[in-house]
Amino acid sequence: MRHISAILASFLLIVAATVTSSAETLKLAVLKFGTVNWELNTIQHNGFDKANGFTMEVMGMAGGPAAKIAFQGGEADIIVSDWIWVARQRAAGKDFVFIPYSKSVGSLMVPADSPAQKLSDLKGTKIGIAGGPLDKSWLILQAYAMKSEGFDLKTNTEQVFGAPPLIFKKALQGELQGTINFWHFLAKMKAKGFRELVSVSEAAQALGLDPETPLLGYVVKGEFARNHPDLVAGFAAASRMAKDKLATDDAEWDRLRPFMKAKSDAAFEALKAGFRAGIPEQKPVDLEAASKFLALMAELGGEKLVGNAKSLPDGTFYTPGS
Repeated sequence: MRHISAILASFLLIVAATVTSSAETLKLAVLKFGTVNWELNTIQHNGFDKANGFTMEVMGMAGGPAAKIAFQGGEADIIVSDWIWVARQRAAGKDFVFIPYSKSVGSLMVPADSPAQKLSDLKGTKIGIAGGPLDKSWLILQAYAMKSEGFDLKTNTEQVFGAPPLIFKKALQGELQGTINFWHFLAKMKAKGFRELVSVSEAAQALGLDPETPLLGYVVKGEFARNHPDLVAGFAAASRMAKDKLATDDAEWDRLRPFMKAKSDAAFEALKAGFRAGIPEQKPVDLEAASKFLALMAELGGEKLVGNAKSLPDGTFYTPGS
């Protein structure tokens, strides 16, 4: 009997090894400390990748440009970027496709004791902006300030551009009277007493845009998606499974907390709430709303931002089976 049990155990190990080895591997190049890692960690820890027929390999990158180089050079199958970049690449002849990941956008934050109640109150102040002059949140807020208050936000303020951690640090040190940063840095600022003056979502809605349009997503090459339809569909399904778990399971967040760099309970709760607020609905992207958003970006950022993508290129957004 013991001999039979040993044979059975060996057989099961062989079967498991065969299944694992036959599963295709997806290589993702993402920012080493980006919030997307919370979702990817959830996929791996809960076996959502293997449950959907693939094994995921995550490569931590120092920055977005490095991830894009790895992707375009064939070292990675998937990266994270915004769909405006995907649309620009498609307009330039590159067959890239966007799988929605998050609708989270930033806001303009001010210190708790700031007298500012509207954007025009920032006249003559210094605003820190993560990224560069073509940051999409910055462009939207400029358009909103002009439309709602007739206020030229760019001309009437001094801008300080820099990497997100640097802008975050300068804000905490009191060197900035306003801050535009990625949502997770703003969540940490809110936990430290900063307040939101205007959210980018609010500004976008006032400009006639749909705040439900997911801006960030996973990017895959169209050829890869066509050659490996089950693999890409499996990844999209695993991503949704992770989102569903993170949307409802507080215990999963407790498990992730050591990876989140939340130095206080308030920061942890703000990051959790921010991530959950950014989870997009499981439905196709509204192409009309996306087209409107792209048109505004083309108007505000010009070719430096959108390249030749004056209108939404066909096939920008991933559709299973396409």
